[in-house]
Amino acid sequence: MPKILLVVALGAVLASSDLVFAGEGDPNQGCSLSSKVVNGVQSQLAAVVPLDNGGIFRPSRMWSAVVDRQGRLCSVIVVGDAWPGSRAIAIAKASTANDFSNDGLALSTANLYSATQPGGSLYGLNNSNPFNPDFLQQGTGIGRVPGGIITFGGGVALYSGGEVIGGLGLSGDSACADHVIAYRMRRNAGLDGIPAGVGFRGTDNIDYLTPNQPPTGFKHPHCFPQDIAPGSI
Repeated sequence: MPKILLVVALGAVLASSDLVFAGEGDPNQGCSLSSKVVNGVQSQLAAVVPLDNGGIFRPSRMWSAVVDRQGRLCSVIVVGDAWPGSRAIAIAKASTANDFSNDGLALSTANLYSATQPGGSLYGLNNSNPFNPDFLQQGTGIGRVPGGIITFGGGVALYSGGEVIGGLGLSGDSACADHVIAYRMRRNAGLDGIPAGVGFRGTDNIDYLTPNQPPTGFKHPHCFPQDIAPGSI
């Protein structure tokens, strides 16, 4: 296959790849995060998508979105022929993780699955901050607050100096693979200094339900037999 230039949020050429990366957004336009921080996160997608992330596709086909602490959309990038509908989901995942994490507790979107099922303590949360449909069109929403709530894997809060500075959302595969990619990207960017969590080993990592176990606590169902164990992410 011919080499294709890899382009991220600001349109800067970072490397060459067999995958096509395209981006939207300038974090200087209505986003409180610096371009260095935004590109530092988004550039990690290139290193993570070729890995075994436990999903349907390899290399992974993904939308990746970053929001700031105020929920304003800073950047959206896509790699490969990712599902168009996953763009809004990635934005909503970034928003959800940012919206429900603070300097005392980090909650990934994977942590919210069980509690938001019927009978759960957070049932109805999905309806609390709906996505603004005005920003469904590609290229829209930068510098604005699209909102959206997603309560399955793929969204993590971004931490710097012990405080939340925004959120990262991934979508384009199984919810479990989306979580793996988001978790790996955040760690690679050095923005994973969370205070505490309700997930795997006291973090905001995904914590899987056992087979036939009903939704309970802050756990998430398995997606496929090839899911990556949380201890191996």
